[in-house]
Amino acid sequence: MAAGIGRVWARIVVLLPGRADLAELRRDPRRDLLAGLTVAIVALPLALGFGVSSGLGAEAGLATAVVAGALAAVFGGSSLQVSGPTGAMTVVLVPIVGRYGPTGVLTVGLMAGLMLVGLAVLRAGKYMQYVPAPVVEGFTLGIACVIGLQQLPNALGVPKPEGDRVLVVTWRAVEEFAKSPNWTAAGFAVAVAAVMLVGARWRPTVPFSIVAVLAATTVAQWAGLDAARPIGDLPSGLPVPSLSFLDLGSLGTLVAPAVAVAALAALESLLSASVADGMTVGQQHDPDRELFGQGLANIAAPLFGGVPATGAIARTAVNVRTGAGSRLAALMHAAVLAVIVFAAAPLVSKIPLAALAGVLLATAIRMVEVGSLKAMVKATRSDALILVLTALATLALDLVYAVIIGLVVAGALALRAVAKQARFDQVPLDRGDHSAEEHTLLAEHIVAYRIDGPLFFAAAHRFLLELTDVADVRVVILRMSRVSTMDATGALVLKDAVEKLRRRGIVVLASGIRPGQRQVLDSVGALEPLRHAGREYATTPEAIRAAREYLETAGVLPVLPTRPSRTSSEEALP
Repeated sequence: MAAGIGRVWARIVVLLPGRADLAELRRDPRRDLLAGLTVAIVALPLALGFGVSSGLGAEAGLATAVVAGALAAVFGGSSLQVSGPTGAMTVVLVPIVGRYGPTGVLTVGLMAGLMLVGLAVLRAGKYMQYVPAPVVEGFTLGIACVIGLQQLPNALGVPKPEGDRVLVVTWRAVEEFAKSPNWTAAGFAVAVAAVMLVGARWRPTVPFSIVAVLAATTVAQWAGLDAARPIGDLPSGLPVPSLSFLDLGSLGTLVAPAVAVAALAALESLLSASVADGMTVGQQHDPDRELFGQGLANIAAPLFGGVPATGAIARTAVNVRTGAGSRLAALMHAAVLAVIVFAAAPLVSKIPLAALAGVLLATAIRMVEVGSLKAMVKATRSDALILVLTALATLALDLVYAVIIGLVVAGALALRAVAKQARFDQVPLDRGDHSAEEHTLLAEHIVAYRIDGPLFFAAAHRFLLELTDVADVRVVILRMSRVSTMDATGALVLKDAVEKLRRRGIVVLASGIRPGQRQVLDSVGALEPLRHAGREYATTPEAIRAAREYLETAGVLPVLPTRPSRTSSEEALP
């Protein structure tokens, strides 16, 4: 017991910040502080908007950005990652809020944080590399569509309809708007989104999101537009940390949503960290440490009333583009947001909900990389299918199911492609030093098959059909030196084929079995028939000589007075 605890603690110690992280903070603090200030300006409307969209309110989004953003910056595995509430997480949280209420979301966040820490200790971060690019692209496209649709009630100035299916809620919101149009709210949303999209092309370095939100707030207050509903009152500070939301009796029912939240947090955070690595030279994140940092962030955020957090791709990209070089920038981002929470809550509370909806609509549009989507669709039909299925599943079901469906389809298509590489070919016997007459006699009674590539469940059935169709021969030689991999299904199919041929009176010999294949064949008893009859050989020439001896004994071939020695051509056979 003590030894096990010691091993776990040793793994945790490796994940904690070290001296190198402290040294990194001193390299260029001025540039990092400026980058953090810029990211905070960009993050403010996003944190407010995603908090509102999640159903827990703008204060929950701010609490997450401050608490989770600071902890993930300190303990995460990327020096440039910026964490907080994200649109992808909001998509998952909306149905959880509808079913379990705000306290259920806080409990789910805490459980997900513990799961992420567990994944970090188990060194699970490396498995992110096995998620195919079409799944990620389809996932991102689906998220962008869901985020955009989620904003329509606030953008249209109508109360959010009941329901947790985004397509149903969107349709009901449009029907409500058609009955009583709120053109003021719609105008604010469109104007803010347009300013952000056009401004990003004109001056990419200017944070047009905060400019547009400030302008919309000023116009709404100056003109006294009641139709532009504001966020509402915000607390002037973070709440006292508390576990009062925790209901131990409900933990069992919340395991499934907690797994979904943890899976999404891991996927999005590691993806965002990889994006940051690709935008810089020399930066490389530690995936296990990133999971650890996100786990601690999600354990702490619910204590302050915050929603689950992940690494945020958009804010991380802004951080990198503005010159951040260390964790100090992400810490500065959290600190600036904390100051806003304490000092400017009355001003922030006057921001129109429609303006925040416009920010998120623009964010959703900018998430869609048209060039990447075109390239993925043109790559192969399989990639296009995976991308479309993942996007549709994200829109119609939920994000975790979408990723699972994408991975299953990608895996099935990959197995199909690998199975096609397996070859089962009849090969001619080498003439060696046989006379033409003897070689003709051998070829009439012996057939040799060479198996190339993988012999596993996806290709094994075709192998069985082709092998058992052989006719008018006395001996079959299986040349297996080129088998790249074999599973239990392949071994069982091989055993079945040998048994069927033996029942037809055909002798089966095998050559070139590798040690790795031998273990699999032994496990299902596929080698027993060959061993008992002495019909397993190291090389193909040995198998050919054994086949010739069998045919001589059976009277099929004339007995030669002297046995030819092995020739150089026989030595060359695999």
